[in-house]
Amino acid sequence: MTDPIVAANTSGWIAEHREKYLSSNGADGHMFDSTPFGGPGLVPTLLLTTTGRRSGQQRVIPILYGETDNGGYVVLGSKGGAEKHPAWYLNLLANPDVEVQVGEDKFKARARTAVGEERERLWVRQQAIAPIFDGYQENAGDREIPVIVLERI
Repeated sequence: MTDPIVAANTSGWIAEHREKYLSSNGADGHMFDSTPFGGPGLVPTLLLTTTGRRSGQQRVIPILYGETDNGGYVVLGSKGGAEKHPAWYLNLLANPDVEVQVGEDKFKARARTAVGEERERLWVRQQAIAPIFDGYQENAGDREIPVIVLERI
């Protein structure tokens, strides 16, 4: 059985979104229309570049984001509510130094998984941006969807 997220990332809507974002240097693609996927409409997305934990290859994924109180960014490892973590999250666990593009702003960052009160606070903030995340958590079974903080370095 083919993983629908992997398929979308290689030749589907995720790949299309990533290429639009990259080819326009963030002018087109930063705001993503999430309504076809049950989302609330236009949502902000960033490009996250991780290093493959096995391949060593650079992997670029567009992800909906929010902001922290101190200028960082927050993304969720939801994988649409799948029972397994997305590959990009496993990659950043192995190598937390990443590259980020928010609109036209490109920078290096370090990723970390939020825990405890910080995780809960940031989860609520992300859920307010896209309420669909609550359904994703329900679908994920025993897997707690990771809340990842990206801090500029």
